[in-house]
Amino acid sequence: MKFFSKLERKFGRYAVKDLPRYIVMLYAAGLLVLFVSPQMYFQFLSLDGGAILHGQVWRVITFMMYPPVVFGGRIGLVDVILNIMIIPTYYFLGSTLERVWGSFRFNVYFLLGILGHVLGAVVCYLIWGVNIYLTPMFLNFSLFIAFALMFPDIEFFIWGLLPVKAKYLAIAETAIYLYQFVTGPIITKLEVGLSLMNVILFFLLTKNVQRFSPKEIKRKQEFKAQVKMKPAGKTRHRCAVCGRTEEDGPQMEFRYCSKCVGSYEYCQDHLYTHQHVTGNPQDFPDSSKNN
Repeated sequence: MKFFSKLERKFGRYAVKDLPRYIVMLYAAGLLVLFVSPQMYFQFLSLDGGAILHGQVWRVITFMMYPPVVFGGRIGLVDVILNIMIIPTYYFLGSTLERVWGSFRFNVYFLLGILGHVLGAVVCYLIWGVNIYLTPMFLNFSLFIAFALMFPDIEFFIWGLLPVKAKYLAIAETAIYLYQFVTGPIITKLEVGLSLMNVILFFLLTKNVQRFSPKEIKRKQEFKAQVKMKPAGKTRHRCAVCGRTEEDGPQMEFRYCSKCVGSYEYCQDHLYTHQHVTGNPQDFPDSSKNN
């Protein structure tokens, strides 16, 4: 949307670069803290609404130290091994989204999730006078949902053996968490609800409604009709920035930019990061013509 684009132009230079790296570092530090002393995390670092209102503002960041996988109150050897396996996956998800969206949009996405959790903890304290310790576990879930929405056909290997597409994993995980939302305690309802709200709010803020206009739909239909017959030895898709085609990888995805003048197609890495082409489309080469 135009509002979000204006924010990006004005505040984009303040975005934290390579934010997923810092998130993973927090997970690693939290894994060590919980392994040594779980009480230390919950007493001094967790998301405590009452403590935040009394000046312990560092908890807004340090609560993110809670690692993705914890099966009990205290971290055991199994938890450590699972986190060592899973944390790099979250870095891959986050760094991929950052490359596609850009640092500013990824910062906003994660910041919305953090603010939602903080507001949830503070509001619960103000209304009921009790502390509800929210963890970022379901915030990680929202990160995977966003990835699956962007790259639904990318495959993950479960335990290194079973290939499953991201969209099917996301559907299964969403079903499990919705069940927990319905049947679980208030703290689970808050965590699941806030994480899902984070996904919905972000995609509403960044949604490009122009692509649904009749003019844009007609332009895409005409272009698809032109490339319907693929000549022998030719590629159907080519990124206008890096020149990659569908032959460079079976998982490559290509999209058209509605803001560029002319039929310009971009790969998944440059769709949100390229410089828009403006002016008379006759003044620019047609990127839809593949070599």
